[in-house]
Amino acid sequence: MRGKVRDISEDGLGVLGNILLPFAYPGDVVEVVKTRNKLGKEIGEFILLDPSPLRGKSKCMHFGRCGGCLWQGLKYREQLKLKAGLFEKLTNISAEIKPSPKIYGFRNITNLIVTVNGIGMKEFARPKTVVPLRECPVFSWNFPIYVEAIKEFLRKSKLRPWNWKGGEVHYVQIREMKFTGEVMVNVIAHVEPIKKVKEILLETFDFADSIYWSVKRDKRDDPRGTPIHIHGEELVKELVEGVYYFIHPSSFFQTNSYALPLLLEAVKEYVEGENVLDLYSGIGTFSLYLASEGFKVKGVEINEFSVSVAKKSAEFNSLDVEFEVRNAEEADLSGYDTIVVDPPRKGLGRFAERIAREGPETLIYVSCNPRRFILDYRNYLGKAYEIKEAILIDMFPHTPHVEAVIKLFKR
Repeated sequence: MRGKVRDISEDGLGVLGNILLPFAYPGDVVEVVKTRNKLGKEIGEFILLDPSPLRGKSKCMHFGRCGGCLWQGLKYREQLKLKAGLFEKLTNISAEIKPSPKIYGFRNITNLIVTVNGIGMKEFARPKTVVPLRECPVFSWNFPIYVEAIKEFLRKSKLRPWNWKGGEVHYVQIREMKFTGEVMVNVIAHVEPIKKVKEILLETFDFADSIYWSVKRDKRDDPRGTPIHIHGEELVKELVEGVYYFIHPSSFFQTNSYALPLLLEAVKEYVEGENVLDLYSGIGTFSLYLASEGFKVKGVEINEFSVSVAKKSAEFNSLDVEFEVRNAEEADLSGYDTIVVDPPRKGLGRFAERIAREGPETLIYVSCNPRRFILDYRNYLGKAYEIKEAILIDMFPHTPHVEAVIKLFKR
């Protein structure tokens, strides 16, 4: 099949008839050479016959195979236009989009799968095909140092990489804090760390400020395990807008340190009044910043350890913030001028019904999943709130994803 790509799917794939084409963009003339069915969708591979004027030059030698950056072949300004267009198509909300201050070297975390076929990332839509990586410009220019250290660790420890049927070392997670320079290495493995292995960790990852070993007791292919502190600091710090954030291997922290100030500023600008309730507060990303700006803030988070990390950050920054360990859905919503919600990707669900009934005049909804936001709004929130403003922050250059901050007022 041959033709011109006319559209882009909600997932950021080029559309040609009923075929979805990873790494194809509107305006490309292509010849589809192979297709496969993936969850009921036809995913195609193609030969590029005539490139779209939207195309730019990728900086990564692995672009087109590695599944991490679907849109690195697009000019950055075109990425922004497409993101705003996709968001409007999904939500019917026209919003300004703010670009990331950096589009390379911005990621503060990477999860490298360690396999018999190499160390790197998976191909798009091929979860068992790994692309061995020699560089990753979106993460760090130090990437070759990190990969070589992992290889040296495997050689010296004689631990086996993962092969989907077994193996010992499955992932290595690296966090590189952009403003403090601190580095955390977390090896995710299916065995306990013996003394010899600990010694080799210190030798091969001598650049790390913090080293963890996470024991993975299941066979799922994900970078999760029970973390054991091996060496250095228990927590690394990132500095954003004058606030130090403490981060643990199990912590969620926004992946783009350079664009995070834009996100924080957007939330602050939408706050009304002085008393703010921050639901799903995690390690206090919004709570700590808003407190530093003079707001009276309470953060509610179900994960007890995340709350303990948030409290440590508050103490280190001399900030007066209240944090409570509680399911956000069970929080007391009364007595606040503004509620900030940054729910998981599944959205608010039925909890949105209670917010609509009991929430304050102002609601700020932060979301990287516009499909879930619009469902929450149409099913529940829209019965009491109306959308006043929205802004998009490009936290994820070279991907179809975008972070939305939406301000809602009671009708």
